[in-house]
Amino acid sequence: MSTTTELLKGAAELFPDEVVTSAHVRHLELPYSAGRFALITLDNGFDHTKPTTFGPASLANLNTAIDQVEKEAAAGEIVGVGITGKPFVFAVGADLKGVELLKNHDDALAIGKGGHEVFKRLADIAVPTFTYYNGAAMGGGVEVGLHCEYRTVSKHIAAFSLPEVFLGLVPGWGGCTLLPNLIGAEKAVSVIIENSLNQNKQLKGQQVFDLGIADALFEGADFLEQSLIWTANVLKGDIKVERPAIDRGEAWDQAVAKGRFVADSKVHGAAPAAYRALDIIEAAKNGDLQQGYDAEDLALADLIMGGELRAGIYAFNLVQKRGKRPAGAPDKSLARPVTKVGVVGAGLMASQLALLFLRRLEVPVVLTDIDQERIDKGVGYVHAEIDKLLSKSRINQDKANRLKALVTGVLDKAEGFSDADFVIEAVFEEIGVKQQVFAEVEAVAPAHAILATNTSSLSVSEMASKLKNPERVVGFHFFNPVAILPLLEIVRGEQTDDASLATAFAMAKKLKKTAVLVKDAPAFVVNRILTRFMGEIQNVIDEGTPVAVAEKAVEPLGLPMSPLVLLELVGPAIGLHVSETLNRAFPDRFTVSPNLAAVVKAGKRGFYVYDSGKPELDPEVAALLKQGDSVLTEEQVRDRVLDAVAQEIGLMLDEGVVAEAQDIDLCLITGAGWPFHLGGITPYLDREGVSARVNGKPFLEPGVASVPA
Repeated sequence: MSTTTELLKGAAELFPDEVVTSAHVRHLELPYSAGRFALITLDNGFDHTKPTTFGPASLANLNTAIDQVEKEAAAGEIVGVGITGKPFVFAVGADLKGVELLKNHDDALAIGKGGHEVFKRLADIAVPTFTYYNGAAMGGGVEVGLHCEYRTVSKHIAAFSLPEVFLGLVPGWGGCTLLPNLIGAEKAVSVIIENSLNQNKQLKGQQVFDLGIADALFEGADFLEQSLIWTANVLKGDIKVERPAIDRGEAWDQAVAKGRFVADSKVHGAAPAAYRALDIIEAAKNGDLQQGYDAEDLALADLIMGGELRAGIYAFNLVQKRGKRPAGAPDKSLARPVTKVGVVGAGLMASQLALLFLRRLEVPVVLTDIDQERIDKGVGYVHAEIDKLLSKSRINQDKANRLKALVTGVLDKAEGFSDADFVIEAVFEEIGVKQQVFAEVEAVAPAHAILATNTSSLSVSEMASKLKNPERVVGFHFFNPVAILPLLEIVRGEQTDDASLATAFAMAKKLKKTAVLVKDAPAFVVNRILTRFMGEIQNVIDEGTPVAVAEKAVEPLGLPMSPLVLLELVGPAIGLHVSETLNRAFPDRFTVSPNLAAVVKAGKRGFYVYDSGKPELDPEVAALLKQGDSVLTEEQVRDRVLDAVAQEIGLMLDEGVVAEAQDIDLCLITGAGWPFHLGGITPYLDREGVSARVNGKPFLEPGVASVPA
């Protein structure tokens, strides 16, 4: 039995539930009498909704297929070998469900070695090898193609990436070694590091070709046919593939240095994957492939046995699975149809909501406000955004005209909402104002209409308390910017009925949002946690810790931005309002910073100025700050902030604000951009021992977002 077979057999025993990918070999005569050709098709037997992956048994099947074509090539029976995928999918990499099961370093090492031992055989076949990227290709799916001599790609591919760093791994089946040797270090760093850390940015077929990863680009409709014609021409010598020389001098070193700068700016040294990938890319400069493969194996094994990867997989599963099947959502059959939407308000948030409803539902959307000028501005905003989509060819002229015709604005709520099925308010965040708005809407909207509030912190139950039908009021809290952040906190008031809630969840799905069911508690989930987090930062500043020390203290979390930059994005006035709301609810834990109040009163939009291109404390803000004489170290600040967050999450779970800790993490990932490599927040608090220190126990069971015991 070969070493490869032994490796894969052992790995397969650890993963009995693998969805196995077959590697079918068929033979065909190439055009132009170019000869007999062997084509391997990767297919797991399911449609495109269950993409093809590589687990150990799948790798073994590919290994067996290579055995066959290798013999045929050696015997002169074939002139070339190609690999392609099932319709719409090439292959999307390693099966992460198997990675989650690994418990020791040796087994993790076997996964890396197994992939390498199979894939690198493609480069040793006695005839030219070709990869035809016909559909979605990620991770190991991209890497298997890098081991072939030639590659073609479909113009219709929308998802092509090496996402491993995003999850806490490295491209470990040749990606870190082969890609820079194919397209140069600068482009490879962009694909492996920058795209991954930019929310797992995907490449389209044209970009794959432009980068030089693929040698030819063809339309999707007859992609395989055109690829085989191209292959015949290559084999006959009529097409010569020329690739630019790789700069192995200073440009390579500069690319790696740039990658480290990007990693520092995104994760601040808090997650190891990007740095391990860059080390391998740096070493790949000498062109020694086996040295690179060995380094990939070791990095894979180390990272698989580390907490960040398990947290990354946990986060991935939250978004891909739990996010699509919200815990506690009522039966979807109870949902009512929504054929017209009303929006109360025509400011920026209301206009963003109108645009979202319009684009996703394609039903009439009507805005109202207190004067015609505001209404015209709101409708004008929506029209302008539609024009932007048209200018970028995201929609055609007919679609643009249709969408514009669907959005209107009126002063009279009775005129606008008499036939609306769903009305959402996005007015000033004050309970009396919102109660008045709902009373006015209830008087004119149909009896079945859902009344939704976009409140970020106020009580939905109190908002509905004076209505005749409070059961149809539901919280529908979006995050800004509405078009980008996926989270939608759906809040069940004390009297909200199942039909209203089911309609809200059905709407969320059509809006392509990640919906989480939240109890009607002050500030719900994201704003409550962020306000406690920010509150402790502000407290230590107020007490005397320098701003720079307080900000730097939480860098090891690898957050997308520092606390005070986040405050600037949210708006100091909104931050102050939410802290005041939570202070009224929980005065023992939530403070109202006098310094923040002074910044808001002075009309400042944040703590920083950017005259030098970098954030620097605004001298006018510095003059406003009144600080005590208690100065903490970065470590003391970090401990205090994390202890506060762990306490708050523990209390929220005790209160039943959400079903489980997993929902807290899902909210922070999709609503606040909390890093995947942390798994949200609870795996990090568990891993750092904060949960046990504060609450006496971890938030998650061992193995949920950590290495199984």
